[in-house]
Amino acid sequence: MALGTLYLIPVPLAENADKQSYTLYYQEVINHIDEYVVENEKTARRFLKGAGLKIPQSELKMHDYGKHAREITDYNRIFKSLTEGRDMGLMSEAGCPGVADPGADVVAEAHKRGIKVVPLVGPSSILLALMASGFSGQKFTFHGYLPIDKAERAKKIKDMEFQSQREQQTQVFIETPFRNNVLFDDLLKHCKQKTKLCVACNLTASDEQVLTLSVSEWKSRKPDLHKKPTIFLMYVQN
Repeated sequence: MALGTLYLIPVPLAENADKQSYTLYYQEVINHIDEYVVENEKTARRFLKGAGLKIPQSELKMHDYGKHAREITDYNRIFKSLTEGRDMGLMSEAGCPGVADPGADVVAEAHKRGIKVVPLVGPSSILLALMASGFSGQKFTFHGYLPIDKAERAKKIKDMEFQSQREQQTQVFIETPFRNNVLFDDLLKHCKQKTKLCVACNLTASDEQVLTLSVSEWKSRKPDLHKKPTIFLMYVQN
């Protein structure tokens, strides 16, 4: 029996950003499958509705892959339909599945089982920020979250700055939204004056802001990033 296909379905990054977050092909895919692995069922169902779902929501089957459910994941149960030849979808809470996202583990398991994986086009906050930063898109590194410990964080910031200058490489990183302002203060404290920082905040939302300035310029116009989803980028040009 042929195996099913696992579709990786991006979810909008912001409220009311549905139409700019998916292509017409989404409708074809989501109206072909009725079973999903999701990080957040409420987000997933809302997105499917906005993307043009015609299948009754009551007929959909959702496998919870949230924070607590991941600890007791039964992949044989989750992949039962795929092994029986039926297609499924994978959705994150926001953005692209598998990119800075626990869905990567589901994708890895699919490959182990010989299941075809098909990624759909959609919004990635990391790539959108990189595109809009004006920094090098030829060489870049995504670091995820920086250390919480102040000494370790200061060292990491200086290491990234050195790496950027040496490799001419864009450094991309994030923080938990309620700690954004603290991180930004540390960047201004530990980076050199000429180092460029890009702040990409609330991407795809109506109040989206993307701005690139030097550290010295940022010191006179610090933004309030508290509880706002933000991507930070650093670049040191020789």
